[in-house]
Amino acid sequence: MQQLKTTRHLRTLFISDVHLGSKAAQAELLIEFLRLHDAEKIYLVGDIVDGWRLKRSWHWPQSHNDVVQKLLRKARKGTEIVYIPGNHDEFLRGFPGQHFGGIEVKQNDVHVTADGRRFLVMHGDEFDVVVRNARLIAYLGDWAYDTAIAVNVVFNKIRRVLGFPYWSLSSWAKLKVKNAVNFIGTFETALAEEAARHGCDGVICGHIHHAQIARRAGIEYVNTGDWVESCTAIAERHDGSLELIHWTTLPQEARAPEAGIAEDAVGTAAVEAA
Repeated sequence: MQQLKTTRHLRTLFISDVHLGSKAAQAELLIEFLRLHDAEKIYLVGDIVDGWRLKRSWHWPQSHNDVVQKLLRKARKGTEIVYIPGNHDEFLRGFPGQHFGGIEVKQNDVHVTADGRRFLVMHGDEFDVVVRNARLIAYLGDWAYDTAIAVNVVFNKIRRVLGFPYWSLSSWAKLKVKNAVNFIGTFETALAEEAARHGCDGVICGHIHHAQIARRAGIEYVNTGDWVESCTAIAERHDGSLELIHWTTLPQEARAPEAGIAEDAVGTAAVEAA
């Protein structure tokens, strides 16, 4: 297995649902990921800053500021960064075309891969009926999700003591609860249809915290996941192929900066490729 001794270089990175300002944000892991991955272009696909939670109570530790500074530093060094706001950072939707520290705000975008495929890039909340038509229910659902995360933190501390790996309560619920499964399926189909209406080969989105690379209605459906639980990102290699990186499932020695990145581990063991 070839070991990379330096940062891994990619054509494009897609990251969403970091929720800076939330106690659940895995800012330290994201900083680690950004330190070990460079790209010509980075898409921030919404809910990077959690304005909803910041309105309820202010929470902004140094690690959250470090994420912002890391991204700004990459922009200064020449990385093109596009910020597509989501529903939690919707306050930025009033600034399309504006640049903040070298980061451009767009409502959505069409990304062309190295092999010529066109992907509609959007957060996806526009196709969430609850967010659009019942904001109170959305807020209550957000509170319930926070509660589930808090329970999950305690639960996984016990699992670690007993020698068991990390397990996500909310991810399990999404895959087991019938209504959640139906919602995910409907969301994926709606996003795929929107990409087709734009004449695109695929869609890259976030919002539902369910990372995936799949085909829906003949369209490539790509979801970036989140940096609250799963800590996932979509990467475009220089040949145009896409991969889904599960950062927390990589062995610690593969993630440690001093060890470099095991290319096979990143490219195969912890990745779904398309």
